[in-house]
Amino acid sequence: MTDLRYFATCARGLESILADELRGLSARDVEAGRGGVHFSGDRGQLYRANLWLRTAIRVLAPVVEGPADSPDQLYELVRTVDWSRFLTPEHTLAVDAYVRDSTISLSQYAARRVKDAICDQFRERTGARPSVDPEQPMVPLNLHLARNRAVVSLDSSGDSLHKRGYRPVQTIAPLNEALAAGLVLRSGWRGAAPFVDPMCGSGTLPIEAAWIALHRPPGLTRRHFGFMGWLDFDIEQWTSLRDDARRRMRTALDHPVAGSDERRDAIDRAHANSRAAGIGHLLWLDVKAMHDFTPPPGPPGTLICNPPYGERIGEEKELVGLYRKLGEVIRDRLAGWTVWVFTGNDRLAEEIGLARKDELALYNGRIPCRFLRFG
Repeated sequence: MTDLRYFATCARGLESILADELRGLSARDVEAGRGGVHFSGDRGQLYRANLWLRTAIRVLAPVVEGPADSPDQLYELVRTVDWSRFLTPEHTLAVDAYVRDSTISLSQYAARRVKDAICDQFRERTGARPSVDPEQPMVPLNLHLARNRAVVSLDSSGDSLHKRGYRPVQTIAPLNEALAAGLVLRSGWRGAAPFVDPMCGSGTLPIEAAWIALHRPPGLTRRHFGFMGWLDFDIEQWTSLRDDARRRMRTALDHPVAGSDERRDAIDRAHANSRAAGIGHLLWLDVKAMHDFTPPPGPPGTLICNPPYGERIGEEKELVGLYRKLGEVIRDRLAGWTVWVFTGNDRLAEEIGLARKDELALYNGRIPCRFLRFG
């Protein structure tokens, strides 16, 4: 089968990590871009990407690209495609649009023009047209319109790939699962030493770390992907890939993966989420304040934490003590450990009081952050 070109999207700053993931899946022609990574492969490669990628948000299959200086030009661009190759009037569809720096400034209007072009083509040719289902369309589509240049793609993922299914309750300022996995991958930790997060909140970092160590694909138990509604969906190939991944999974961790937090409600959520992730029996989770923190048994390992940033007025001053205590813990109790701190407040990071050995610029949503190595 001829290779096809795809684009996996991700949070800004994670492009190089996502590119490494794709190379690990034997994708070809891997090329990191802004907000994602281009790659080539057959349809099986597309399935593997959705099953295995930890830092991707969605995997797109571009269909048409061209100038769109006006709504009519966008409409005509979409009409150049024979959409009967991808769906029928019996299918449902939806268009998710991202628009910036273009004559068309409203994403909803741009999405509607794409939808109209597709539906009008079917109505003229067959007398019938696909319906719109914004909740779970059989064929989800993506429009990226930047500087009056449009790319219309099939969205092979559907719901964002960061939605693993183990965290139904969103906490305040949560760490996105894909970003959490990216932090673990960037740290170099793969399970050969202990892992700990002393401010684990609802447990996202320990859960993602454990899945990495267990070789568990994040899409393993997901019930639906966008490609499942495509005309050429090969259910036998998909089932084979998923079953093979399940057989290769490990069932135990070689070293402790631990999380603690001073809030009982946070640890209760972490326990619930880890059970939903299928690893509740493997994680060490405990209620513990930073000043009481001690590393788990075993050789020196990796600590990653995401302390609060103090976004609201007055909060930053209250957090100075927490960052200073974190610095003391690193210095006095974590000799030989690799320590990474993810924060959106550089002034508070200075309160840790230790020299930085490495750092990476990332975003948590729209918040510019730094991933800092101290150990």
